[in-house]
Amino acid sequence: MTIETNELAGQVALVTGASRGIGEAIAESLAARGAHVVITARTAGGLEELEDRIHGAGGSATIAPLDLTDGDSIARLASAIAERWQQLDMLVLNAAMLGTLTPVAAIDGKEFNKLLTLNLIAQQALIANFDPLLRRAVNGRLIALSSSVAREPRAYWGAYAASKAAFETLVTSYGAEMRNISTVRTAILDPGGTRTQMRARAYPGEDPQSIKNPDAVGEFVAKLMVEGFDSTAFHALPKVMEKA
Repeated sequence: MTIETNELAGQVALVTGASRGIGEAIAESLAARGAHVVITARTAGGLEELEDRIHGAGGSATIAPLDLTDGDSIARLASAIAERWQQLDMLVLNAAMLGTLTPVAAIDGKEFNKLLTLNLIAQQALIANFDPLLRRAVNGRLIALSSSVAREPRAYWGAYAASKAAFETLVTSYGAEMRNISTVRTAILDPGGTRTQMRARAYPGEDPQSIKNPDAVGEFVAKLMVEGFDSTAFHALPKVMEKA
């Protein structure tokens, strides 16, 4: 990456699930426009590599390895960001797990509980803990990464689809609540078919070259953050596209 503009200079962004794939691409795109990005994931390795690339390009980043299913970790991160920056301009809710694609009647209860904990309960905890910091920003923005199955359920995707449908409802409700009492705005983004590890697991026979690179999603999100968006907006990207 290279620093392209200063359109987001002086602003702080938190990107979850940033060690690879779409989260990594979003973090790089925001940093390339001057934002300071706080990047989180469960393990430090990928985050450290991303941080090095961002710093090497003249950008600014801070790594924060944490398990989002640990509510105390989220609270501690919010406190640390509040102490250092006092506000959060951008929150990108990207971290999620796919789980096993299986008939609804065969869903494993333990795995389903784990999936809901990350894909839904942890997301509410993130919103709750960072709501005060988003409100302090001049224009707080929240973008939530979802999936087409949240709106068009399909066979064998019941567990993941249910978690994403509930996630969309949660985020959109928050956006509606914020619309008339603050400058915080929310948006849902369905990135569409994208070359990621999760996509490869879900579609093992698919040619990865037939779908877009995560960089295209990263560029689209950065553009949204720069230009702004109406609260409770919904965006869906095609499987094939150039960078935004």
